[in-house]
Amino acid sequence: MNLEKFFHLKENNTTVKTEILAGITTFMTMAYILAVNPNILSSTGMDHGAVFTATAVAAFLGTLCMALFANYPFALAPGMGLNAYFAYTVVLGMGYSWKVALAAVLVEGIIFIVLSLLNVREAIFDAIPFNLKKAVSVGIGLFIAFIGLQNAKIVIGGSTLLSLFSVDNYNAILQKDATVNGTEFVAASANDVGITVLLAIIGIIITGVLVAKNIKGNILWGILITWLLGIICQFTGLYVPNPDLGYYSLLPDFSSGISIPSLSPIFAKFSLEGIPILEFIVIVFAFLFVDLFDTLGTLIGVSAKADMLDKDGKLPRIKGALMADAVATTAGAVLGTSTTTTFVESASGVTEGGRTGLTAITTAILFGLSLFLSPIFLAIPSFATAPALVIVGFYMLSAVSDIKFSDPAEGIPAFICIAAMPFFYSISEGISMGVISYVALNLLIGKGKKVSPVMYILAILFILKYILI
Repeated sequence: MNLEKFFHLKENNTTVKTEILAGITTFMTMAYILAVNPNILSSTGMDHGAVFTATAVAAFLGTLCMALFANYPFALAPGMGLNAYFAYTVVLGMGYSWKVALAAVLVEGIIFIVLSLLNVREAIFDAIPFNLKKAVSVGIGLFIAFIGLQNAKIVIGGSTLLSLFSVDNYNAILQKDATVNGTEFVAASANDVGITVLLAIIGIIITGVLVAKNIKGNILWGILITWLLGIICQFTGLYVPNPDLGYYSLLPDFSSGISIPSLSPIFAKFSLEGIPILEFIVIVFAFLFVDLFDTLGTLIGVSAKADMLDKDGKLPRIKGALMADAVATTAGAVLGTSTTTTFVESASGVTEGGRTGLTAITTAILFGLSLFLSPIFLAIPSFATAPALVIVGFYMLSAVSDIKFSDPAEGIPAFICIAAMPFFYSISEGISMGVISYVALNLLIGKGKKVSPVMYILAILFILKYILI
């Protein structure tokens, strides 16, 4: 294959080396989904190993589609938040089987394909004002930095809702959770969670130094160096694995050999048994709604950061990107996993210079290889990827300078959008709050004519969502 001809590398001011490095970086920052998604979905009774395979294959297919359909450096995988809704709300909360939830994801994916063919999703993307698009980028930056701090346990719950980590405060949270859930309390110490918090902080500083010195591949090197420091701590006894708290050995475990778990326990296992049609529609709509605006938010935020938007604030070839997302969701449902969506961690690869589908191809290949080398990829701990998320947050925050805060009708909705994402822990909530406040504010001050009809429709739908769901 002629890479230049297929991916237009020179046109996008990039090289094969840069694209491959960016793809590796994107994979490293989102590889955690290979461990997290099986843990969440297996709580519904789904086979843990089968979900791992479904997660890796769905990510491989979805990211490959993004490269082939749109030539963009965005990666896809079963989405966080959507998998929690699948497991904890639909199955464990409402009491339906995971087969019903998979059926809802399948229907959602098919609807998305239709909406993408009819350009409905593209029209929504184009209707969002420039300042709100930039606000989405900033909000996502804060959101993923917050996720990084949480993953590393630098930020934990406390008497002030959130607080800086301490072993005593963390143990108080664990003891409260154990009491509420009737489980056994297992205490944390400085040699498990404590040392990993310190390693994450050191990792952020190291990655920051690499960024400041403009070292190529700085984010990827930050992940690997932080992981290596953790391994050294384990060898010297500073880090002691505590599986009861989810702190495992940092060394890859090949004791079970290399094998790919079978998909057969969950492949195409759909059912509508025991669910009223209206409730099924509500479940499908909830999946549809969150995925639609999480995907749009990610595409807006990451593409704005990479200067991929044209002079009118539109993303060229967005139809292909949205179609890749829709096809990936449908394929993921058949494989046996929750909604597959564009990952915000794609920003890490974009920050490394990824601009074309070659970045996505690289990430897809690594997801494919992860099926065979899962012990290595699953050994990378969250405290090692946390610095990457924090630094990417820093990069994305730079878009705040492009927002026109001097005009309150533009600046206030942008601020609400930015604040809502980390505070409500949701990209889609940030967009909905931003859209509603933008339409309401401009309408009330007599500037309603500048608001597009699509924005009015979105605002009404968002309001109805809060009322009805």
